[in-house]
Amino acid sequence: MATTATVGNKSLWAGGVAPLKASYGKLMMWFFLLSDAFTFSGLLIAYAFIRWSAPAYKGNPDDFVFSTEYWPIPEKVYDAFPGVHGQEWPLVFVGLMTFILILSSVTMVLAVEAGQRMDKKGVVKWMLWTIIGGIAFLSCQAWEWAHFISGSGVATIGDVFLNGRWVEDYEIMGAGLSFNQYGPPAFAALFFFITGFHGFHVFSGVVINIITFFNAANGMYEKRGHYEMIEKVGLYWHFVDLVWVFVFTFFYLI
Repeated sequence: MATTATVGNKSLWAGGVAPLKASYGKLMMWFFLLSDAFTFSGLLIAYAFIRWSAPAYKGNPDDFVFSTEYWPIPEKVYDAFPGVHGQEWPLVFVGLMTFILILSSVTMVLAVEAGQRMDKKGVVKWMLWTIIGGIAFLSCQAWEWAHFISGSGVATIGDVFLNGRWVEDYEIMGAGLSFNQYGPPAFAALFFFITGFHGFHVFSGVVINIITFFNAANGMYEKRGHYEMIEKVGLYWHFVDLVWVFVFTFFYLI
């Protein structure tokens, strides 16, 4: 005799039962984040393969110079800080960026917690701080990109095929998609694509946060009787923060 699985007095096949006690909206957000995780995983795995297939610098780090012959040392590439000239501050600025993004994740947690207590003022306050954190991170990334593109000096990258002819001892300052002063062409191309892809996610999150902020301030979620939208937006924001931890590890530490 066939049996029917039930939850309480409801059949799982009769409808109206939330899988894993999650609403439809939350479940769809989890599906989206899972698919996005596969995309970022593929990009970072590709970066890892290219990174480890390229020669590494084997000399004394103090004697390091940029060259297309080997992969650059991260501490020598990301050593600038806004307003500080003529000094090397390895990874300090990107560390500040990471701190800002993680702090914005904390404020998002506080916004979700306030929503669960139906505290409208708390939701609005903490969502505003989350938005400020996201904008601050994007501003920092814009400065980092500008400095990365402009470069820190002229470097000779050897003979290159440019505009239909070979150019000997080609000199370049900064970075583009084809050539860069720091290392092999793939180094800059991967940096722009992966950090830019993540930055686009942060930008999208800021836009969504602004929309939910105004909805919360206008009392939309209070009228609905719940702040589930804040929880769904929070899932996305935490995912963006988590991905940055892996991007930070791959690009800036390894």
